[in-house]
Amino acid sequence: MPNKHVHEKGTFSIEKLIADVKSKPDFRKAGAIAIFIGVVRGENPNGDRVQKLEIEAYEEKADEVLSEICQELKRRKGVVDVQIHHFLGEFNVSEDLVYVLVAGAHRENVFPVLKEAVERYKRETPIFKKEHVLTKNGEIKSYWVAEREEG
Repeated sequence: MPNKHVHEKGTFSIEKLIADVKSKPDFRKAGAIAIFIGVVRGENPNGDRVQKLEIEAYEEKADEVLSEICQELKRRKGVVDVQIHHFLGEFNVSEDLVYVLVAGAHRENVFPVLKEAVERYKRETPIFKKEHVLTKNGEIKSYWVAEREEG
């Protein structure tokens, strides 16, 4: 798989990700895989019902930032591989938005790195989402929110 971290919706799957990680020569050192799957939540922090999300990115920079995060975290003790793959396009509630995978020698190696990878991609990557919501008052609204501004 090329060093691409940002994909159009529908062009990459969790099955492809796992197969790619397991096919690498270093995977023989792994005893654990931890995976985070970010999905579209049906309600935002204001209590509005999310109808759909649009995800856009400064793709070249997003790929670069995600690659740097992965490379840096791969150097951690006991870590065999780190992958972050974010999707672009239009998404309905419950659809997958991002996959973060950490493979390592032991479970103790993978969980802290998985958490850090998720926090860092959210904070550092130029990925933006437009929420289309139905407010508690019955209004339909849409607005852009930077991924890294959310909690």
